[in-house]
Amino acid sequence: MANRRASITDLAKTLGLSPSTISRALSDHDDVSEATKQRVRQLAEELHYKPNQLAAGLRRGRSNTLGVLVPHITGHFFPQVVHGIATEAAKLGFNVMICQSNEDAHQEEKNIDLLMNSQVEGILVSLANSTHNFRHFEDVRQQDIPLVFFDRVVENFEGSNVSSVLLDDYQGAYQVVAHLIEQGCTRIAHFSGPLHMNIHKNRHQGYRDALTSHGLPVEEELIVFCEMNQKGGSQAMRQLLKLDQRPDGLFSSNDLAAVGALQVAKTHRLRVPKDVAIVGFSNEMFTTLTEPMLSSVDQRCEQMGKTAVQLLQKMLKSSPTRQGPPKPIVLKPKLLVRESSQRR
Repeated sequence: MANRRASITDLAKTLGLSPSTISRALSDHDDVSEATKQRVRQLAEELHYKPNQLAAGLRRGRSNTLGVLVPHITGHFFPQVVHGIATEAAKLGFNVMICQSNEDAHQEEKNIDLLMNSQVEGILVSLANSTHNFRHFEDVRQQDIPLVFFDRVVENFEGSNVSSVLLDDYQGAYQVVAHLIEQGCTRIAHFSGPLHMNIHKNRHQGYRDALTSHGLPVEEELIVFCEMNQKGGSQAMRQLLKLDQRPDGLFSSNDLAAVGALQVAKTHRLRVPKDVAIVGFSNEMFTTLTEPMLSSVDQRCEQMGKTAVQLLQKMLKSSPTRQGPPKPIVLKPKLLVRESSQRR
């Protein structure tokens, strides 16, 4: 017993009582004598017995546990979203089970199976960037488990138990490009991730529309699809600097790729922002540590996590006969202008 957690059965065997009597004694039922309750409590304390809250919840028909699935728990964005989820979940009386897909679609499917088999009351998920098949989410929908996507969502995937919380990525990108134009940039490049993902698709469209609405052409040679990390940004920037006419502005779909571009610009003795103004997206913590400090878009990550939990709780409380899917929640982005793009 010293090597494992004590159970109600252990207490029952030691005291010569039935497990049901032990359970009632620990729950302070009136049909158990005070003397027996005292014996049970004393032994429970000696054996460091802790009740299995999950099992107890399942007996009541509830697990009080929310499943959370994220692509990774590195950087700033997802840890802050998870912090928001955990904080709000605790406030509302939920436990949280956290899984990460490591950007792998197969691992994402396995994690969804794990969460469903753990009988979580709801699932909050942000897609892996390699996910193209969504049948595992269809299983969640069919079992009527509340499902809230956040940040990276499955578009046109509807159901009475499905909703989402996301940032207005289009508007965030539009603000970035408008800002760069205001700073005098006329050849604005763009680093984008895969367009099957809603975040990159919407940021890419915001970039294109902002150029058009301000009377600037969309030049395809200035758009680079790359890995959204520091190495990918470095490679993409080297590609741009080989053009006959280099860009004087850059909007990167995330901060890591923007930092890669910033480093390459500096090694080529380009002055940032005078020669090339650079803006990222996500407001990672390191953006205030670069030289110069990197302009970026705040994704309101902690608020996204809290809002996702609130939406899921609303879905849990709503009538099973509700009509139509819960309305998605769209958060407003905030452009944070710093030294890397501030020319005027």
